[in-house]
Amino acid sequence: QVQLAESGGGLVQAGGSVRLSCVASARTFSYHSMGWFRQAPGKEREFVAGINWGGGTNYADSVKGRFTISRGNNKNEVYLQMNSLKPEDTAVYYCALALRSYVSDWYLAAMNSWGKGTLVTVSS
Repeated sequence: QVQLAESGGGLVQAGGSVRLSCVASARTFSYHSMGWFRQAPGKEREFVAGINWGGGTNYADSVKGRFTISRGNNKNEVYLQMNSLKPEDTAVYYCALALRSYVSDWYLAAMNSWGKGTLVTVSS
């Protein structure tokens, strides 16, 4: 099973930036897609951004123009650059992986592996 480990969360003021990183375990898989989800207190986990094996990206409407997802050269790492942060972005951010090259619909059940999450707190 693929292991995912996130890092980079913390406390930031509104308008600031944070970069999250996620590293997948040893290369025991081939084509895959990776994404970020988040869960705010008292709310359900929701999709934030995803990137397919070929580099195509998808974003939730709430983060378009502010967040950017990218992958490392070996494609076992994924990053989420979050700019112009708002208090409503406060959540635990989870890295996720799907064992296929293309994901058209980024819903929770489509993911095969999850990280443990990293907390991002945006103060007003």
